[in-house]
Amino acid sequence: MAINLFGFQIGRPEEETPQSVQSFAPPTNDDGTMEATEGGFYGSVLDLNEDTKNEAALISRYREMAQQPECQRALDDIVNEAIVSSETELPVSIVLDNIEQPEEVKTLIREEYATVMKLLKFNTKAYDIFNSWYVDGRLYYHLMIDTKNTKAGIQEVRQVDPRKIKKVRTQKKSKASANAQGNVFNQEYNEYYMYSKNGIAPGNDAVKIAPDAIAYIHSGILNQNNSIILSHLHKAIKPLNQLRMLEDATVIYRLARAPERRIFYIDVGNLPKGKAEQYLRDMMAKHKNKLVYDANTGEVKDDRKFMTMLEDYWLPRREGGRGTEITTLPSGQNLGELDDVLYFRKKLYESLNVPSTRLESEAQFNMGRANEITRDELKFSKFINRLRNRFSELFNIILEKQLLLKGVITKAEWLEMKDSINYDFMEDNYFAELKEGEVLRERLSLLRDVDEYTGKYYSTEWIRTEVLKQSEDDIKQIDKQIEAEAPEEGEEEDEDF
Repeated sequence: MAINLFGFQIGRPEEETPQSVQSFAPPTNDDGTMEATEGGFYGSVLDLNEDTKNEAALISRYREMAQQPECQRALDDIVNEAIVSSETELPVSIVLDNIEQPEEVKTLIREEYATVMKLLKFNTKAYDIFNSWYVDGRLYYHLMIDTKNTKAGIQEVRQVDPRKIKKVRTQKKSKASANAQGNVFNQEYNEYYMYSKNGIAPGNDAVKIAPDAIAYIHSGILNQNNSIILSHLHKAIKPLNQLRMLEDATVIYRLARAPERRIFYIDVGNLPKGKAEQYLRDMMAKHKNKLVYDANTGEVKDDRKFMTMLEDYWLPRREGGRGTEITTLPSGQNLGELDDVLYFRKKLYESLNVPSTRLESEAQFNMGRANEITRDELKFSKFINRLRNRFSELFNIILEKQLLLKGVITKAEWLEMKDSINYDFMEDNYFAELKEGEVLRERLSLLRDVDEYTGKYYSTEWIRTEVLKQSEDDIKQIDKQIEAEAPEEGEEEDEDF
């Protein structure tokens, strides 16, 4: 059986057979793949697509948003919850309990998984990798192999800027069957990646890359046309802009309205306009002059203060009105009010699915029981689990290529087992122990309550499975341990004697 990887064919070639399963609809575009026309000059065709230009600008905007202090603080909360580092263990371990393979194969899979994690440098760069995926909404890795020795597996994994690469799909030029109404079925497509150092709207320097050479994962969030992958930060664009504008407006208002200013009404009598303006300027200069002492030079100099919007106002007054007058313009009121700023900051946190209680730096972390955890924290925990499940697809993609190149398993075996492979993300040990201890304590308390009904209304097996929540494997293992630890009859008699 031949396997196509990285543009190479491993194994004997097989004759192409037409697909027996046909459809009138093209494959669903759920990964932001760009539709293109087969043939011609790819650079010109792809450059006409406005989505590609917008996507690069959108990624740059996401990265600029991540530099905002409020966004950065929320991102730290999310990434710190999802990725827990340890000096002795990997942040993510593979779980193969649900796959039906010999133990020797499982051992090889674990070894290759350790190799993949080493290639990703995941033990030291886990935080940066997850943060980059969350902010950009997508993550590309180039899987590099030795073309002279493909069985050596992946040699290097290199991250690619998502603004310079794009997945493209073109329709194959093949004979397609049609029904009586003329509807075309069995449309086949070619998929590949286009890379350009000048951006994802390729020009003359665009490079066509085999799809197997790229490991690509995304956020799973698309725009209305299913043409652009969106980041989890996308829904925070509007709240962040509102917060920025309100903060700027608050600062401007406080600078402009904070001081009390005087209004000088200068009586100019019947002077002509030119002389009246000159007289007003002379009065301003006369009252604006200020003698100051320069401590550096020891000189006394005239420090002339020119009128600005933050200082006094000088207004001429004609004859017939009141004479020269000085009044006071009051300063702004309620300058200490920040309710609007706090509201939009809270709204920003909610748009990022982070509990608003984490916004309060003075709030202490509650180490209470599980039933005392707020609903927002529970929703945040489920959100983190969804992110982990989506992100773990990266391990599946790279591990598949590594196992097929090394010949550990076949393509058919991988398709059968990939959905049964799980990944265990490390948790904060202290919090996990508290939760497990509380759950066990509640189960033992319930066990004491139903113990008197054992053998009358409830069986031992039912209690072990429904009350203690022990699985079949747990029951077998515990029974073996009890049997191994039970003393023999002769030992019991010796002890009694």
